[in-house]
Amino acid sequence: MTNDTSYKPIGIFDSGFGGLTVMKEIVKDLPQYDFIYLGDNARAPYGSRSFETVYEYTLECVKQLFDKGCHLVILACNTASAKALRTIQQNDLPLLAPHKRVLGVIRPTTELIGNYSKTKHVGVLGTAGTVSSGSYSVEIERFFPEIKVFQEACPMWVPLIENNEFDNPGADYFIKKNVDALMKQSADIDAIILGCTHYPLIIDKIKKNLPPHVQLLSQGTIVSHGLKDYLLRHAEIEKNCSKRGDVKFYTTDTPETFDKAATLFYGKEVKSQHLAL
Repeated sequence: MTNDTSYKPIGIFDSGFGGLTVMKEIVKDLPQYDFIYLGDNARAPYGSRSFETVYEYTLECVKQLFDKGCHLVILACNTASAKALRTIQQNDLPLLAPHKRVLGVIRPTTELIGNYSKTKHVGVLGTAGTVSSGSYSVEIERFFPEIKVFQEACPMWVPLIENNEFDNPGADYFIKKNVDALMKQSADIDAIILGCTHYPLIIDKIKKNLPPHVQLLSQGTIVSHGLKDYLLRHAEIEKNCSKRGDVKFYTTDTPETFDKAATLFYGKEVKSQHLAL
């Protein structure tokens, strides 16, 4: 629990490092606000875990961010957004903290996807957990029922990125394999959502395997613009976000290990603190 009651940062949560690609864009767009990033690296990856486990871990981390003064938390993690967000919003928040909010990264992207596709055939590249949850298909149908959604799970991409192996020919093989498998489902796909926050690090390699007309949607900018709009529309939440331009990083794993990889994702030096759950 923080002792400074005027310190009310915006919390950004991810199971590991990927959420830093989203946070990077948010901090760029909203530099005046305070932010706390929490990576649950000790228990990552979440992608292959059950719905129940992802929900339990995510809720525990959300509570930690609430304890640190956050009134607004962004789940900058597709797996947590897919497997835990709805339950937290509907069941937990009304009891735990009815005046606080938890948002995800899936809805902002699906709200806009119709603007990017002329053929109404849309692809999703994501982790096995995100793809099997069906969250993108459900959300896209809610906003654009006429759109057909084609998904491809890419289980090797996150390990390759986190182990800094994404620049070698082995990575090229897996990227091409999954992109080809997605495009084989429909040659009419003209827009693809990168349904994992790690994937911006390999966006050029993904593009290389696609026809030039296919648009790739990375979540960082979309979520950032969505948050900006959300704060404008919800003055009662915005007033509970402090503005000192302060950015803090926490990890449930070893800070030294976290900082090295986090710097790659965030694009500048990261100095984190350990948070014990």
